[in-house]
Amino acid sequence: MQQITSTHNERIAALRALSDKRERDRTGLFLVEGVKMVREAAGCVRVETALVDAEQAQALAPLTARLQEAGAQVLFAAPHVFRSVSDAKTPQGILAAVRMPAPGGRPNGARLVALDGVQDPGNVGTILRTADAAGFDGALLGAGCADAFGPKALRATMGSIFRVPLWRTDALAQALADCRAAGYSIITSELNGSPFYERSGVGERFVLVIGSEARGVSPQVSQEATHRLKLPMRGGAESLNAAVAAGIMLYELTRPVPANQEGDNR
Repeated sequence: MQQITSTHNERIAALRALSDKRERDRTGLFLVEGVKMVREAAGCVRVETALVDAEQAQALAPLTARLQEAGAQVLFAAPHVFRSVSDAKTPQGILAAVRMPAPGGRPNGARLVALDGVQDPGNVGTILRTADAAGFDGALLGAGCADAFGPKALRATMGSIFRVPLWRTDALAQALADCRAAGYSIITSELNGSPFYERSGVGERFVLVIGSEARGVSPQVSQEATHRLKLPMRGGAESLNAAVAAGIMLYELTRPVPANQEGDNR
């Protein structure tokens, strides 16, 4: 087994460059790290290159064999070379450059979540993970959001990045206007909104919009809303963390409405 021993190797440099968003956007590739994430990626998207810590190659042999069978290039590197690419505090010995999922077309599905300027990568990843768990059909990421394909956001998704179709747009307000014209309810989370638990008229197809941690939804996005809602704050806190608020609303919006309340809540 040949192994790369220099951190200046051009293939290592190419992998390391994917830590930069501009390079990810240019190449359409991003890095996933750890056995679980690489295994999930292999089942959902194309894995271009895998990098393996040579000292852990034997333990990882079944996974690397699967990657090679699928057409991935597998590189083995000395531990110090692997660590020069790894972003993990405790590396598991494998990472991979994989092709970004590209759903294409317009957002579709009955239940969508949209992020408007959510800047914390942990919040972005957690919201995508929660949307996956709650059975949402896709997500829209507007300008100003943290990159969902960056390392911190990816770790927070716990693999949901491969299961939630993701549309990125620099014109979120227009994308929401298009959804509204197609029959979607547009629900924004706003501090001056109506009480969330007293909502009515939300149809089967909707987009839940979560705004930035500091400023909430932008005025342009708010203009597209059919429902402006807020969660009740019964204690002294003025607001909730964006991911926490999103989690509550994502699940509540998918909860079946009792038959005797259908006229009030649909």
